[in-house]
Amino acid sequence: MMDMGREGNTVILSVSRRTDIPACYPEWFMHRLRAGFVLARNPMNSRQVSRITLTPETVDCIVFWTKNPAPMLPFLPEIRRMGYPFLFQVTLNAYGREVEASLPALQERLDAFRALSRQCPVVWRYDPILLSDTYTVDWHIARFRELASALEGCTDRCVISFLDVYDKIRARLRTIGARPCTEADMHRLAAAFAEVAGQHGLRLQTCAEKTDLAVYGVGHGACIDADLIGNLLACPVDGRRDANQRGDCGCLPSVDVGAYNTCGNGCLYCYANHSPEVVARSAAAHRPDSPLLTGCLLPDDRVTERAMPTIRRTDGEQTSFLE
Repeated sequence: MMDMGREGNTVILSVSRRTDIPACYPEWFMHRLRAGFVLARNPMNSRQVSRITLTPETVDCIVFWTKNPAPMLPFLPEIRRMGYPFLFQVTLNAYGREVEASLPALQERLDAFRALSRQCPVVWRYDPILLSDTYTVDWHIARFRELASALEGCTDRCVISFLDVYDKIRARLRTIGARPCTEADMHRLAAAFAEVAGQHGLRLQTCAEKTDLAVYGVGHGACIDADLIGNLLACPVDGRRDANQRGDCGCLPSVDVGAYNTCGNGCLYCYANHSPEVVARSAAAHRPDSPLLTGCLLPDDRVTERAMPTIRRTDGEQTSFLE
């Protein structure tokens, strides 16, 4: 069943908070851009499917989220030629394979980050910060210093966040003795990270954190930030926050085209995957030419055209763009 909504609105396309599309499904995403639309299931009601029109007129910009941008790099010139502004949020940690099981070697990811930074704006994400007997506060400070030095000149913004222990990942985390950061841990890390960030030209922000770290020059940030997007689009941007995200999230509204239980990175702390077995079933149901990331439309699915007002401001006021 198809229910057409309003036309002519534009969106920020989020690709994707739910799964690593650039690393795992770049060909599928390019098929969708070329086809001009994508279907995405409502994660709260799988029978509700959004049809999202993908044209430069209906997409303000694309925000990619990934831990390995390398598979997406060959497609970026085509995306640019098609007329889509885009940027990347790249998570780059230095955990071992017992935490991030299926990622390429760290040096490969550093090389991919540097190559990506020559094509578009990139935000470095160092998250989530988890602690254990192996991954101590001192370990994080040392690794952050190494990574910041390696990425100098490739980005001017770093977003950090601390581990949230969701029920679905609690048992996994016990296997490595992981624990969340205490307030004291957060303050010690923020003080050290801020010093390193200042040495390498990085603006340091937190993501969806209640803890106030402003004394170290670390502000509450937004991953999909009004200044960042305004700078990308070179136009005023409405700074309203996304009501569908967590209460401490300051991101602009966006439309996500991903699906849970589909990411192949195998990260121990991931809240988006239920289990490796479920991910394997989803991967088996994936087809690069399907309008859905995994599976197919069913007879009782309700497909509705997704619409959301543009983030571009029309009142003539300017936002403070990044330099």
